[in-house]
Amino acid sequence: MVKSKHVAQIFKIHSDFYYLTTGNEIVECKVREVLKKKKTKIYVGDFVEFEDNVITSVLKRKNYIARPSVANLDQIIIVSALKEPDLDFTQMNRYLAFCEYYKIPAVLCFNKNDLKWDKKLRDKIENIYNPLGYKTIFTSAKEHKGLKTLETALKDKTSVLCGNSGVGKSSIINAINPNVNLRTKEISEKTQRGTHTTRHCEIIEIEQNTRIVDTPGFSNLKFDFLLPQDVDKLFKEIYPFRKDCKYKNCLHINEDGCAVLGNLKSIDETRYKSYIEFVNEAKSYKEKIKYEGKKIETTQKSLKDKEFVKLNEHKRQSSRNTLKQQLNKEIEQYK
Repeated sequence: MVKSKHVAQIFKIHSDFYYLTTGNEIVECKVREVLKKKKTKIYVGDFVEFEDNVITSVLKRKNYIARPSVANLDQIIIVSALKEPDLDFTQMNRYLAFCEYYKIPAVLCFNKNDLKWDKKLRDKIENIYNPLGYKTIFTSAKEHKGLKTLETALKDKTSVLCGNSGVGKSSIINAINPNVNLRTKEISEKTQRGTHTTRHCEIIEIEQNTRIVDTPGFSNLKFDFLLPQDVDKLFKEIYPFRKDCKYKNCLHINEDGCAVLGNLKSIDETRYKSYIEFVNEAKSYKEKIKYEGKKIETTQKSLKDKEFVKLNEHKRQSSRNTLKQQLNKEIEQYK
């Protein structure tokens, strides 16, 4: 008798246990050993097949982010504080570039609107980010300001909130739905930074079909995983000029004939400064792989919708040598 497989979404991972939701039921599962041996990555938000409380396969994702590990998102809400701690444009641009890299829509949420802050800052924010197509929302979790606008942006979507600790991510969720009751902690007076109160990723339903992924944070996010010439793709206002640069791999820093440098007046100073910082991080990555001799090569190749094992360079050369020896033997026989 063939056992029927079920499909469900992972809403929480804790240690080696995976928690799935099927209707109103929660199922605790382990992972089939063959998936572990294949080192299959399984994220919160993944849809999986399972039977007898064992996950047997992971279905195709529409998107994912690697750190924290979450899949199948509709958007990322980047939360920043207008005050306490002060707004950090570079960190905000880092999160935006991160969203562009993973091709996930981003919304900018500026919290702590109840505090005393320079109102000219709002004009600066809107002048920089609205023309780039990013939605900006100003909220106060403490006074419940702007939450209706945020709720509209969240409605019927699966969203993840990211931002520095202490900006009020958990407070915003609690203000929208007090029944969630996430742990919060005030920022340190000494460091002006908060401390993480979340220890693992978990999908939380704040109302029907509206879900937020609570995460431990996006700490230590650096662009040390891509090449310098690819960083401009993460900036909507910089990348279009690339085609007019004199050099194909122009980094837009000090090169002759650079179209970006020729149009710096149309690019905000904080955005360009962030771009330079990310390029320098990518340069470190380039140097690292250069001296470590790391070359990532696929282990399979496709031909007419079929996949074959791809031999590495050493084995390919060995195979060629064997073929030559066989040919030489055949030639010798006919001499």
